[in-house]
Amino acid sequence: MSSRSRAARTALVAGTVIALAAGLAACGGQSLEQKGGGNGKGGGKGEIVIGSAGFTESKVLAEIYSQLLDEAGYPTRVQTLANRELYEPALEKGQIDVVPEYASTLAEFLNAKENGSKAKPVASSDIAKTVTALKKLAGPRGLKVLPAGSATDQNAFAVTKEFAAEHKLKTLSDLGKSKQKIKLASGEECETRVFCKPGLERTYGIDITGLDPKGVGTPQAKQAVKDGTDQLVLTTTTDATLDNFGLVLLKDDKKLQNADNVLPVVNAKSAGDKEIETALGKLTSALTTEDLIDLNRKVDAERLKPVDVARAYLESKGLVKK
Repeated sequence: MSSRSRAARTALVAGTVIALAAGLAACGGQSLEQKGGGNGKGGGKGEIVIGSAGFTESKVLAEIYSQLLDEAGYPTRVQTLANRELYEPALEKGQIDVVPEYASTLAEFLNAKENGSKAKPVASSDIAKTVTALKKLAGPRGLKVLPAGSATDQNAFAVTKEFAAEHKLKTLSDLGKSKQKIKLASGEECETRVFCKPGLERTYGIDITGLDPKGVGTPQAKQAVKDGTDQLVLTTTTDATLDNFGLVLLKDDKKLQNADNVLPVVNAKSAGDKEIETALGKLTSALTTEDLIDLNRKVDAERLKPVDVARAYLESKGLVKK
């Protein structure tokens, strides 16, 4: 969910097959055979295509992956597709080779794809168990899940600093105990998603009187809370513009949200090399949630280009040569 990561990661798209074909054509997508595979021709390293979703964080991470693999000697390019409904099938087919992903969100996406939309959830707040479940779902589809790091981008809820001070709020439990009537700015899907309205009511006892469908972490949603029209907004842990609206996150102290740690997922055939895993692993070890917030801020607030933000970050961490 930046504007907005989670929304972009979870949005449902009608006519996925048609849209995929159109999206790949528009982005210059190629089949694995046309692309030449991951290991190239004549013993050289072939082109690696990095997939990106259409939100800021994914675009920056894709550029970082691209530049890390360039440094390791792989020619690369970044291909942006709107959302997971488009890029995941392309990853399975080898039309793209690598994507930056989120453990729980991808696990539940593949779970629904394999077992139906009402399948028992496999993701949880336990990252190790979530990754184990993800690997079981990804492997048969020809996907290799690389190790997860500490950086996460999870659903989160924010109130104004004044509201938090007035009612002594630091956690979502505090909000429930305050007995305040809450109008929630979010996406329409919040009505039924377990991490959203139902979970807030059941897990925290929060009295949600209604939803204001302004989207997940959008400027309009945050402005509605700032103005007092709404009291709570659904956003993400890496939202870089909360301060601009005078908002503060409330801690998910009972772990309603699943572990959405960032991790690379690759096409096992075209990009399953140990060298690729090692190169991307350097980022996984270094990247923090605070880094994600800063990367998002540089693009969303400072209007810098993702490719430049990626380069500066890698240089600052000593992961590429200046």
